[in-house]
Amino acid sequence: MVEKKRDLILDSIADGVFTVDHDWRITSFNHAAEMITGVERSEAIGQLCKDVLKAEICEKDCAIRQTLTTGQPVVNKTVHIVNAEGQRIPISISTAVLQDRSGNVVGAVETFRDISVVETLKKEISRSYGFEDFISKNHRMHDLFKILPDISQSNATILIEGESGTGKELLAKAIHQLSLRKNKRLVVVNCGALPDTLLESEFFGYKAGAFTDAKRDNPGRFKLADKGTIFLDEIGDISPALQIRLLRVLQEGTYEPLGSVESCRTDVRVITATNRHLQDLVREGKFREDLYYRINVMRIELPPLRERKEDIPLLIEHFITHFNLLQTKQIQGMTDDALACLMSYDFPGNIRELKNIIEHTFILCKKDLIERQHLPESVRQVPPPHSSKYSEVMTFKDVEAIFLTNVLRRNQWNRIQTAKELGIHKSTLFRKIKSLGIVLPNHKRSH
Repeated sequence: MVEKKRDLILDSIADGVFTVDHDWRITSFNHAAEMITGVERSEAIGQLCKDVLKAEICEKDCAIRQTLTTGQPVVNKTVHIVNAEGQRIPISISTAVLQDRSGNVVGAVETFRDISVVETLKKEISRSYGFEDFISKNHRMHDLFKILPDISQSNATILIEGESGTGKELLAKAIHQLSLRKNKRLVVVNCGALPDTLLESEFFGYKAGAFTDAKRDNPGRFKLADKGTIFLDEIGDISPALQIRLLRVLQEGTYEPLGSVESCRTDVRVITATNRHLQDLVREGKFREDLYYRINVMRIELPPLRERKEDIPLLIEHFITHFNLLQTKQIQGMTDDALACLMSYDFPGNIRELKNIIEHTFILCKKDLIERQHLPESVRQVPPPHSSKYSEVMTFKDVEAIFLTNVLRRNQWNRIQTAKELGIHKSTLFRKIKSLGIVLPNHKRSH
């Protein structure tokens, strides 16, 4: 009876709350904690708290251990946990010791709050993204994730190649955030957006009087990025004359602002990107070979979305969550018919285009699920999944796995509900899941 009253009180609290004993085993777990972690109370009770929350601080900087050791509470500490679906969620935690009526310490209590909305809005405002913002289960992307920390820690120049919309600028920002220069500026220059005459003054700055409208000194982007990182997007668009000046900066670390006779020394890491094949431009004599090798110390190629279609359902889910937060909507997902259209589409604009498509559907969708009719007309008219064009890039097994994963995700990975929706016996569903190699969140495997 006492435990029931305690649970009723804890369930009335909007924040997640759990308590642990001296062995860090969970002794109570409220409803809000279930919602945030995706772990049911019955599964959480008795487990080590680190096995339920899976926070990055659990092993080395456990807030509960700190509180039990010092007796001092931890207040509003931001950490990340991994929920039952494998998603990384930012939470704010506070801890305190638990005492019995005699004042003896019997354990600790932790309260935590999902701050995903706050973090998302902060990123929207600051436009500061990190490594964790990449969403992919593609093997080429995972190979990149493995080496990205080492690349970031070096000072080598980086060339990022990939089609428009594949996330080149996001990758550059992630590299900067992981580097030793993260506390200094990341300066972004789109070389394709400015005429060459302006680009030179943007790069290196100018002195007052250097030309008619130069009323005062302008430091230039390299000066602004000193000790930090400069990201030169669309590097393949700069003129031969500017290529020579950029080569000198990379070789000697010096440059002269327009109108100045004195050289300026710069300490800046250069990351470049292009949607063109620079090596082809070198062969055609349109890009200097020496500059190409200078910026190509580390080359990263981002695959287009049509070559990583297994990521489309993940990205759709991510963008639906993103726009639900920004537009305070409650769209739950997408119908199989709508998903089939997107899986059949080639996405010439890549991830940026997919994001725009989901934003488009949010304007038209007034239901819980996005339907085919909510998609842009150009996407609705793509060939059906059984066409030869579709089968060139994905096997039928791949398509079946993606559809089944979509239904499972829509049913919060509950296999019994999924089997009911599909109109098949649960044992048939279990065999399908196994044969297709679908990996389910651990806590739902016992269903």
